[in-house]
Amino acid sequence: MRDKAGSFPDVPAVDSVRALRVWHCKYKSLAKLNAFHNLEELVIASFPDDSFTALEGVGKLRYLSVLHMPKIKSLAPLANLGELESLSLATSPTWDASGKCTVVESLEPLVSLHKLKHLELFGVRPQDASLAVLEKCKSLESVRLSQYPKEEVERFISVTGVRNAFNPKPSLIG
Repeated sequence: MRDKAGSFPDVPAVDSVRALRVWHCKYKSLAKLNAFHNLEELVIASFPDDSFTALEGVGKLRYLSVLHMPKIKSLAPLANLGELESLSLATSPTWDASGKCTVVESLEPLVSLHKLKHLELFGVRPQDASLAVLEKCKSLESVRLSQYPKEEVERFISVTGVRNAFNPKPSLIG
């Protein structure tokens, strides 16, 4: 959906929604996403909140892509998404091109995602730009990264054996 309203709409039969795209809407918050308990795929462009707590209730989520989340500092709420297999977090393309990053406290919460196979971090990184903590992600098959030192990316790929590849496309969202 692409909506110019200031607040997220009430959605009838919210439990029947399995896939959702929220694309550059003007919502002040996405907190109502917590009600989408059967959501499996979610694509968001322009995440307005300062925390990912809006996603804590979507425990069946397998695919998550968030583009432009300038207020986010912590990835901790994502640790509750135990079914997540594919995660893409990215700054806006203009930020990435200029080298501007969303600096997060730590990548440690991603280690709790035991089913995570595919990870993209474009301009989203901790202050130290280290990927070492992600070496604990034993199910990880592929990564694609930007705004990390080239040497760190090469070291991480060498140590873990993951492929340097883009995430697969979602299966439910066209």
